[in-house]
Amino acid sequence: MDVHVTFLDRKPVELSRRQIIKGLAAGYIVAVSGCVENQMLGRQQLMLVSDAQIVQLSAATWTQIRKDQKVSTNRTLNRRLGTVGPRIVQAAGLQNRNWEYTVFKGDEANAFVLPDGKVGFYEGIFKRADNDDQLATVMGHETGHVAARHSAERYSQQMAAGVGMQAAQVALQAGDVSGASAIASVLGAGLQFGILLPYSRQHELEADRLGVNYMARAGYDPRQSLRFWQNMSAQQGRNAPPPEFMSTHPSDATRMAALQQQLRAMGYQV
Repeated sequence: MDVHVTFLDRKPVELSRRQIIKGLAAGYIVAVSGCVENQMLGRQQLMLVSDAQIVQLSAATWTQIRKDQKVSTNRTLNRRLGTVGPRIVQAAGLQNRNWEYTVFKGDEANAFVLPDGKVGFYEGIFKRADNDDQLATVMGHETGHVAARHSAERYSQQMAAGVGMQAAQVALQAGDVSGASAIASVLGAGLQFGILLPYSRQHELEADRLGVNYMARAGYDPRQSLRFWQNMSAQQGRNAPPPEFMSTHPSDATRMAALQQQLRAMGYQV
């Protein structure tokens, strides 16, 4: 059976079952062969790169960030990060990395923790964190990404999506089918909204869950995570966020509900 697809005012494109299967099989094989079980998360992850490769990428990224960004000399902010950071790292059991904590100049509410242990917090994030418990919310969240190997999984997902796109292009062009580029574009949208972005939202919620557990182990109040994300939501202003299905981050309501559920599971009254 052939499949007929029409793109706007283009002539119908005829795709045979064989061409469709050839175009999708390569990406499927790559995805299945790279899946590993992550017991901490209770699910499988796509892993096409090693931890050593991710560390190399992290080192290159850190070098570039240090070139592009100005380091803050604010002693108070650096001291706060230098105090909160190691406590969260110890709670996560990740002391086997060469951790480095840096505060960068800038009003943006941003922070990151690279897989190799390089930590960057911008001055703006401290304005949203009313206390060290809320600062620990950020550190716990970012450390959760590292513990869950989200960077390696995300990179692997992008690799698999690229393989699937290339395979689709080859299969279509080999069959001399018109409209191959248009079909690839539609497939690309499907890969983005159907594969990549949902995983990103999942990563964020997983990092939240791990983060509040690290907070509790480190002696911080995980209930302050709710207050921190409320602060972040209030600071967004009137700029409407994109619809959740097109966003790499969960909506505020989704995040708050998930955090409340996790905190209750930990025995907290919220």
